Amino acid sequence: MSSVLLAFAVVLLAAVLVSSLAHRTILSTAALFLVAGFLLGPGVTDVLELSPNSPIVSTLSELALFAVLFTDGMRVGWRDLRSAWRLPGRALGWGLPLTLGITALLAHYVIGLPWPEALLLGAVLAPTDPVFAAALVGNERVPGRLRQLLNVESGVNDGLVLPFVIIFLGVSQGSGDLHLDELTLELALGIVIGVAVPWLAIKLEQSRFFSASTAYEPLNALAIGLVVLGLAQATHANLFLAAFAAGVTVATFGPRQRKAFEEFGELAAELLKLAALLVFGALISPGFLGDISWQGWLFAVLALAVVRPVALALAFVRSRLSGREQLAAMWFGPKGFASVVYGLLVLNSGIEEADLIFHLVAVTIVLSILAHSSTDTVIARSFDDGRATPQWQEHGPRDGQERDPGNGRGHSPGNGQERAPRDADPAP
Repeated sequence: MSSVLLAFAVVLLAAVLVSSLAHRTILSTAALFLVAGFLLGPGVTDVLELSPNSPIVSTLSELALFAVLFTDGMRVGWRDLRSAWRLPGRALGWGLPLTLGITALLAHYVIGLPWPEALLLGAVLAPTDPVFAAALVGNERVPGRLRQLLNVESGVNDGLVLPFVIIFLGVSQGSGDLHLDELTLELALGIVIGVAVPWLAIKLEQSRFFSASTAYEPLNALAIGLVVLGLAQATHANLFLAAFAAGVTVATFGPRQRKAFEEFGELAAELLKLAALLVFGALISPGFLGDISWQGWLFAVLALAVVRPVALALAFVRSRLSGREQLAAMWFGPKGFASVVYGLLVLNSGIEEADLIFHLVAVTIVLSILAHSSTDTVIARSFDDGRATPQWQEHGPRDGQERDPGNGRGHSPGNGQERAPRDADPAP
């Protein structure tokens, strides 16, 4: 544990020192931590001796995903979801099952996996992660409906795909009881906890009996998130739906709490994300990559370059998105922490193809992180008004962070991008 902490501290310091350069180029902080983990891991320098079964791997992945979904949920409220649901609804109702199905086809015909395992792999790789497309989601010159589409889709699909992972995993294990009632309860309980806990906490703080001091106000939303996390774990509720629902509930009923938590919360989520990337990178040793056949590499490339573009092209037929918006949405389907968590679940399941599936999941995520986190800024710049100063060139006076000249808000330091605005434009 001490070696992981020291390695993370050193890489974090290096990332801070080059963050200004990363802001101006395609250099990605996410890719930096991934590559650092690889170089520090087994088979290279052996500084970090980690394996997929190490408790820190699954724990950090779950915490990072929970924190990211919680803070992402705070960018929207229930009113925003109701008024602009058409585009996320298309992505989730059509794009998600199409992504799962096309990935399963590739897994069966390119890799040769049996259909149950192919469908399982498709479910594991179906969720998207907004973390590695931060420049697009956080650029205020990008149309609001596109930002909200990507934010809501990635916040909800992590939880929605879990039942499919469990069902196909049960089929692969030859189980006759798929526990559908338990899965439904997990999802419903996650939403209930994610709504009830923040609502009750905010109402208590707003009552005449309680009041948070200025110094402790940023900790209010943090305490809410920790209660949601602990309660969801204790009741086996779906962590990811609980996290996103909790963030949305805070945004809806506690704008003051959300504002107080903004900078602190995004920094905390950023730290967890980067730590998880470092640990994940340490799992991808040269020997691990050498075990992947050329068919596996081909599958990973097709899963990124073909599956989502085809799925969303079909899902957004006659959606009235502009060509540039649709191309951006089709490309930005990065794989992230949800797939890591589900991949570890498969690896520890004991099914015959578990190791192969985890290798395919891991290499797809690695290529996704490198590709999406290095192209997000480039695509986001295409939405800048040529007559105005490009948003990525604007610099702010505080702690080296960028500030929007219109509202003075800071942003998280992950790759120099600004956070998404409060109210996104409604979908057509």
